[in-house]
Parts: sequence; C-alpha cells; structure tokens
Amino acid sequence: MTINEWSDVTAMAEAVQNKMVSPRELVKDTISEAERTNTKINAIVSQRYEKALVEAENRDFSDKPFSGVPIFLKDLGQEQAGEPSTADSRLFTSYHAKETDNYVKNLEELGFIILGRSSTPEFGFKNISDAQIHGSVNLPDDVTRNADGSS
Repeated sequence: MTINEWSDVTAMAEAVQNKMVSPRELVKDTISEAERTNTKINAIVSQRYEKALVEAENRDFSDKPFSGVPIFLKDLGQEQAGEPSTADSRLFTSYHAKETDNYVKNLEELGFIILGRSSTPEFGFKNISDAQIHGSVNLPDDVTRNADGSS
C-alpha cells in the first residue's frame, strides 16, 4: 500500500497500524502537501503544525482506529482549546476557543491529529466560499473558479 494525496483515512490508519509509516511521517508529509497546495487554493485558514508534530511523536495511539491520521477541522464550530475559531467572520478575528468541543475530543480519542482549520463561507450561510476574512477558496485544477459551499 502506498500513501499518497488520494489515500483516505482508513488507508492512512492501516499504514500506521501496519508500521508502514509513522504518525510523525504521515503528519509531516500531509503538512508538506498542505503548504504546497494552499498557496494556490487558499483553503487553510489556521494551522497548528508544530503542535501536531509533537502530538504525532508523543501521543499514545494504542488501540486507536485512526492512529496518527492528520485532518483539518472546518472553521465553523468544532473548537479546540487555545486555537483560533472565527466561523470565517471578521467579527471573531481575534477569538480563540476557551475549551475543546466534545466532537473534537472524540476525534482526538479516535487517534486523529488536528493540523488546523479550513475555510468555510461566513457562518456557513452561503453556498460559496468567499468569506472576506480569508478570501476565496479556489479549485485546485482551475484557480479562477470557487470551490463553492461549506460541506
């Protein structure tokens, strides 16, 4: 099995569990790909890469179904203590979450490593991702077109 940009979370988790790749390697490769593509598509609105690398190295992933699999949270709720959470609105530019939502705790308990937050329409109200706070999210194969909605 080869891990690449088309691998889904089950393939990534299986690769970690079978020791084909370490959580740190998987996180590092995902960060590299995110940095490479985000300059073009503008989908990532905040990142916690250093923290994610430390977690990948130090967290106990024993018996976790998604051990070390990196993901981004949508910037619409899904709060993680100390991290920015703007709902892609200028109203919350300086807001940082006070505590971690149960949903996010459950993701972490399953073994996921959170790399940051991805863009969404402001408050999720539109079917196009062009919030003024972060700008438009572009299609990777045609950056002149918007990636559209929130889900």
